Amino acid sequence: MFDTQMNFDAHCLLSLTETQKIAFLRAFSKMACVDGNFDECEKEFIQNAGIHLGISREKVNDILSHVDKKEILKDVATITNRRAALELIKELCILAHADEKLTDEEVLFIGQVGEAMGIEPEKIEQISNWVIDRLIWLNQGKIIFE
Repeated sequence: MFDTQMNFDAHCLLSLTETQKIAFLRAFSKMACVDGNFDECEKEFIQNAGIHLGISREKVNDILSHVDKKEILKDVATITNRRAALELIKELCILAHADEKLTDEEVLFIGQVGEAMGIEPEKIEQISNWVIDRLIWLNQGKIIFE
């Protein structure tokens, strides 16, 4: 399993409205189940993200049960802060790689979220490649340092 512990850019994310923070978490929820497998690692990732964003565990659990893609894409479109939008793309890429299986559905959803927020496909690909490189690097470190 890849090490998915990458820090949020707290400053830009904490400046989001509560509605935008919930949209952020709802996008995570959809990403986690888009491949048909919603495991404990992905649930924990979302719950930790909620804690970092100041969302209660109860509200996060409620968010986990509302994964309508059209609603989520409409909600993420309200994230107009480009830095926060890029952070969401980064975190979705991390979550997509959490189970070490990147599916076509996950790639499509990341692209749709990026499009809804006005992020260029080239930028999404650049972020995805950076995430992959970083995850590989972190795992090599685990092997090297036993």
